[in-house]
Amino acid sequence: MTILGARDVGVSLGRRAVLNSVSLDVLPGELLALIGPNGAGKTSLLRCLAGLLRPNTGAVLLHGQPIEAMSLPERAQALAYLPQESRVHWPISVIDLVMLGRLPHRGLGPPTPADHAAVADALSAQGLMALADRPVTALSGGELRRVLLARALATKPKILLADEPTSALDPGCQLDVMAALKQAAAQGMAVVAVTHDLELASSFADRVALLHEGELIADGPPLEVLSVENLARCYGVRAVTDEGRSLGRMERIDDRPGR
Repeated sequence: MTILGARDVGVSLGRRAVLNSVSLDVLPGELLALIGPNGAGKTSLLRCLAGLLRPNTGAVLLHGQPIEAMSLPERAQALAYLPQESRVHWPISVIDLVMLGRLPHRGLGPPTPADHAAVADALSAQGLMALADRPVTALSGGELRRVLLARALATKPKILLADEPTSALDPGCQLDVMAALKQAAAQGMAVVAVTHDLELASSFADRVALLHEGELIADGPPLEVLSVENLARCYGVRAVTDEGRSLGRMERIDDRPGR
Protein backbone atom coordinates (compact mmCIF):
# COMPACT_ATOMS: atom_id res chain seq x y z
CA MET A 1 0.00 0.00 0.00
CA THR A 2 1.51 3.30 -1.10
CA ILE A 3 2.14 5.68 1.78
CA LEU A 4 3.86 8.41 -0.26
CA GLY A 5 3.82 8.90 -3.98
CA ALA A 6 4.92 11.18 -6.79
CA ARG A 7 2.39 11.52 -9.59
CA ASP A 8 3.69 12.85 -12.93
CA VAL A 9 5.99 15.24 -11.08
CA GLY A 10 7.77 17.82 -13.17
CA VAL A 11 10.23 20.39 -11.80
CA SER A 12 12.03 23.23 -13.54
CA LEU A 13 14.71 25.32 -11.86
CA GLY A 14 14.89 28.50 -13.85
CA ARG A 15 14.79 27.45 -17.49
CA ARG A 16 16.23 24.01 -16.81
CA ALA A 17 13.91 21.02 -16.47
CA VAL A 18 15.26 18.75 -13.72
CA LEU A 19 12.34 16.29 -13.45
CA ASN A 20 10.03 15.24 -16.25
CA SER A 21 6.73 13.51 -15.42
CA VAL A 22 8.15 11.23 -12.69
CA SER A 23 5.80 8.85 -10.90
CA LEU A 24 7.08 6.81 -7.98
CA ASP A 25 5.46 4.88 -5.12
CA VAL A 26 7.01 4.70 -1.64
CA LEU A 27 5.92 1.64 0.30
CA PRO A 28 6.05 0.85 4.05
CA GLY A 29 8.46 -1.85 5.11
CA GLU A 30 10.78 -1.20 2.18
CA LEU A 31 14.18 0.41 1.64
CA LEU A 32 14.11 2.18 -1.72
CA ALA A 33 17.45 3.34 -3.12
CA LEU A 34 17.20 6.33 -5.43
CA ILE A 35 20.17 6.31 -7.80
CA GLY A 36 21.36 8.07 -10.93
CA PRO A 37 24.32 10.06 -12.22
CA ASN A 38 25.05 13.61 -11.10
CA GLY A 39 22.33 15.98 -12.24
CA ALA A 40 19.75 13.23 -12.74
CA GLY A 41 17.25 14.90 -10.39
CA LYS A 42 17.58 12.68 -7.32
CA THR A 43 17.75 15.41 -4.69
CA SER A 44 15.00 17.41 -6.40
CA LEU A 45 12.71 14.38 -6.33
CA LEU A 46 13.55 13.69 -2.69
CA ARG A 47 12.79 17.30 -1.76
CA CYS A 48 9.47 17.08 -3.60
CA LEU A 49 8.61 13.93 -1.67
CA ALA A 50 9.48 15.77 1.56
CA GLY A 51 7.23 18.70 0.66
CA LEU A 52 10.21 21.07 0.55
CA LEU A 53 10.03 21.69 -3.19
CA ARG A 54 6.71 22.19 -4.91
CA PRO A 55 6.59 20.62 -8.38
CA ASN A 56 5.67 22.73 -11.36
CA THR A 57 3.45 19.93 -12.62
CA GLY A 58 1.99 16.83 -11.04
CA ALA A 59 1.55 16.19 -7.32
CA VAL A 60 3.00 14.47 -4.27
CA LEU A 61 0.50 12.52 -2.19
CA LEU A 62 1.04 11.67 1.49
CA HIS A 63 -1.52 9.19 2.82
CA GLY A 64 -3.47 9.86 -0.36
CA GLN A 65 -3.67 13.63 0.18
CA PRO A 66 -1.72 16.38 -1.58
CA ILE A 67 1.22 16.99 0.72
CA GLU A 68 0.90 20.79 0.54
CA ALA A 69 -2.68 20.50 1.88
CA MET A 70 -1.45 18.89 5.10
CA SER A 71 -0.39 20.94 8.11
CA LEU A 72 3.29 21.19 9.03
CA PRO A 73 2.76 19.22 12.29
CA GLU A 74 1.05 16.43 10.34
CA ARG A 75 3.93 16.27 7.90
CA ALA A 76 6.59 16.43 10.61
CA GLN A 77 5.06 13.54 12.54
CA ALA A 78 4.75 11.36 9.45
CA LEU A 79 7.96 12.17 7.64
CA ALA A 80 11.61 12.77 8.56
CA TYR A 81 14.09 14.28 6.11
CA LEU A 82 17.86 13.90 6.33
CA PRO A 83 19.54 16.37 3.94
CA GLN A 84 23.03 16.18 2.49
CA GLU A 85 24.13 19.16 4.57
CA SER A 86 25.58 18.02 7.89
CA ARG A 87 26.83 21.13 9.69
CA VAL A 88 25.76 22.28 13.15
CA HIS A 89 27.13 25.61 14.33
CA TRP A 90 26.40 25.60 18.05
CA PRO A 91 27.84 23.30 20.76
CA ILE A 92 24.63 21.48 21.64
CA SER A 93 25.14 18.03 23.13
CA VAL A 94 24.53 14.93 21.06
CA ILE A 95 21.60 13.82 23.20
CA ASP A 96 19.97 17.25 23.06
CA LEU A 97 20.34 17.40 19.29
CA VAL A 98 18.75 13.97 18.90
CA MET A 99 15.97 15.06 21.27
CA LEU A 100 15.08 17.76 18.72
CA GLY A 101 13.73 14.92 16.62
CA ARG A 102 10.91 14.60 19.14
CA LEU A 103 9.62 18.17 18.69
CA PRO A 104 6.89 17.14 16.23
CA HIS A 105 5.39 14.99 18.99
CA ARG A 106 5.99 17.00 22.16
CA GLY A 107 6.05 20.57 20.89
CA LEU A 108 7.85 22.89 23.30
CA GLY A 109 6.87 20.97 26.42
CA PRO A 110 9.31 18.94 28.53
CA PRO A 111 10.37 15.54 27.23
CA THR A 112 8.14 12.65 28.24
CA PRO A 113 9.27 9.11 29.10
CA ALA A 114 8.31 8.15 25.53
CA ASP A 115 10.59 10.89 24.20
CA HIS A 116 13.53 9.71 26.31
CA ALA A 117 12.94 6.12 25.21
CA ALA A 118 12.84 7.09 21.52
CA VAL A 119 16.08 9.06 21.84
CA ALA A 120 17.80 6.18 23.67
CA ASP A 121 16.69 3.76 20.97
CA ALA A 122 18.02 6.03 18.21
CA LEU A 123 21.36 6.58 19.95
CA SER A 124 21.77 2.87 20.58
CA ALA A 125 20.92 2.00 16.99
CA GLN A 126 23.76 4.26 15.79
CA GLY A 127 26.23 3.21 18.51
CA LEU A 128 26.29 6.72 19.93
CA MET A 129 25.50 6.23 23.62
CA ALA A 130 29.13 6.86 24.59
CA LEU A 131 28.97 10.24 22.81
CA ALA A 132 25.63 11.34 24.28
CA ASP A 133 27.06 14.20 26.36
CA ARG A 134 29.69 15.36 23.88
CA PRO A 135 29.08 18.68 22.05
CA VAL A 136 28.34 18.03 18.39
CA THR A 137 30.94 20.64 17.41
CA ALA A 138 33.60 18.24 18.75
CA LEU A 139 32.51 15.37 16.50
CA SER A 140 34.06 14.18 13.28
CA GLY A 141 32.08 14.59 10.08
CA GLY A 142 31.19 10.93 10.06
CA GLU A 143 30.06 10.97 13.68
CA LEU A 144 27.88 13.99 13.01
CA ARG A 145 26.21 12.24 10.06
CA ARG A 146 25.29 9.38 12.37
CA VAL A 147 23.95 11.79 15.01
CA LEU A 148 21.73 13.51 12.45
CA LEU A 149 20.44 10.12 11.32
CA ALA A 150 19.70 9.29 14.96
CA ARG A 151 17.74 12.55 15.25
CA ALA A 152 15.64 11.55 12.24
CA LEU A 153 15.06 8.04 13.63
CA ALA A 154 14.08 9.48 17.02
CA THR A 155 11.08 11.10 15.36
CA LYS A 156 9.71 7.57 14.82
CA PRO A 157 8.36 8.65 11.44
CA LYS A 158 6.33 6.54 9.07
CA ILE A 159 8.66 7.69 6.28
CA LEU A 160 12.37 8.50 6.29
CA LEU A 161 13.90 10.36 3.34
CA ALA A 162 17.71 10.41 3.43
CA ASP A 163 19.90 12.25 0.93
CA GLU A 164 23.26 10.50 0.62
CA PRO A 165 23.28 9.27 4.24
CA THR A 166 26.62 7.48 3.81
CA SER A 167 28.60 10.40 2.38
CA ALA A 168 31.79 11.25 4.33
CA LEU A 169 31.67 7.92 6.16
CA ASP A 170 34.32 5.22 6.20
CA PRO A 171 33.32 1.81 4.78
CA GLY A 172 32.46 0.32 8.16
CA CYS A 173 30.22 3.23 9.10
CA GLN A 174 28.60 3.11 5.67
CA LEU A 175 27.61 -0.48 6.31
CA ASP A 176 26.32 0.42 9.79
CA VAL A 177 24.16 3.25 8.44
CA MET A 178 22.71 1.14 5.64
CA ALA A 179 22.04 -1.65 8.12
CA ALA A 180 20.19 0.84 10.36
CA LEU A 181 18.06 1.99 7.41
CA LYS A 182 17.38 -1.62 6.47
CA GLN A 183 16.34 -2.40 10.05
CA ALA A 184 14.03 0.63 10.13
CA ALA A 185 12.36 -0.60 6.95
CA ALA A 186 12.08 -4.12 8.37
CA GLN A 187 10.19 -2.62 11.32
CA GLY A 188 7.63 -1.10 8.94
CA MET A 189 9.08 2.30 8.05
CA ALA A 190 9.15 3.47 4.44
CA VAL A 191 12.76 4.47 3.72
CA VAL A 192 14.05 6.28 0.64
CA ALA A 193 17.81 6.82 0.40
CA VAL A 194 19.62 8.70 -2.35
CA THR A 195 23.00 7.12 -2.96
CA HIS A 196 25.82 7.14 -5.49
CA ASP A 197 27.16 3.85 -4.12
CA LEU A 198 25.75 1.17 -6.40
CA GLU A 199 27.30 -1.62 -4.35
CA LEU A 200 25.46 -0.46 -1.23
CA ALA A 201 22.25 -0.08 -3.23
CA SER A 202 22.53 -3.60 -4.61
CA SER A 203 23.38 -5.07 -1.20
CA PHE A 204 20.80 -3.35 1.02
CA ALA A 205 17.91 -1.99 -1.02
CA ASP A 206 14.68 -3.90 -1.46
CA ARG A 207 13.99 -1.80 -4.54
CA VAL A 208 15.99 0.58 -6.71
CA ALA A 209 14.72 3.52 -8.77
CA LEU A 210 17.07 4.84 -11.46
CA LEU A 211 16.83 8.44 -12.64
CA HIS A 212 18.56 9.77 -15.74
CA GLU A 213 18.25 13.29 -17.13
CA GLY A 214 15.16 13.94 -15.03
CA GLU A 215 13.30 10.80 -16.06
CA LEU A 216 12.63 7.57 -14.19
CA ILE A 217 14.38 4.96 -16.32
CA ALA A 218 13.83 1.85 -14.20
CA ASP A 219 12.16 0.85 -10.94
CA GLY A 220 12.36 -2.63 -9.49
CA PRO A 221 14.57 -5.24 -7.80
CA PRO A 222 18.22 -4.15 -7.51
CA LEU A 223 19.81 -6.55 -9.95
CA GLU A 224 17.15 -5.91 -12.57
CA VAL A 225 17.62 -2.16 -12.39
CA LEU A 226 21.42 -2.36 -12.09
CA SER A 227 21.69 -4.20 -15.38
CA VAL A 228 24.63 -3.93 -17.74
CA GLU A 229 22.40 -2.08 -20.21
CA ASN A 230 21.08 0.46 -17.68
CA LEU A 231 24.52 1.21 -16.26
CA ALA A 232 25.93 1.71 -19.73
CA ARG A 233 23.05 3.99 -20.75
CA CYS A 234 22.91 6.14 -17.62
CA TYR A 235 26.45 6.08 -16.23
CA GLY A 236 28.51 5.36 -19.32
CA VAL A 237 30.23 2.38 -17.70
CA ARG A 238 30.55 -1.30 -18.42
CA ALA A 239 29.82 -3.54 -15.47
CA VAL A 240 29.73 -7.26 -14.86
CA THR A 241 27.12 -8.35 -12.32
CA ASP A 242 28.17 -11.13 -9.99
CA GLU A 243 25.81 -13.74 -8.66
CA GLY A 244 23.84 -12.59 -5.63
CA ARG A 245 23.51 -8.87 -4.88
CA SER A 246 26.91 -7.44 -5.72
CA LEU A 247 28.39 -5.61 -8.68
CA GLY A 248 31.52 -6.50 -10.50
CA ARG A 249 34.31 -4.31 -11.86
CA MET A 250 33.31 -1.17 -13.76
CA GLU A 251 35.12 0.65 -16.53
CA ARG A 252 34.35 3.83 -18.43
CA ILE A 253 32.88 3.46 -21.93
CA ASP A 254 34.71 5.80 -24.30
CA ASP A 255 32.75 4.95 -27.45
CA ARG A 256 29.39 6.38 -26.38
CA PRO A 257 27.54 8.51 -28.93
CA GLY A 258 28.64 12.13 -28.70
CA ARG A 259 32.00 11.36 -27.09
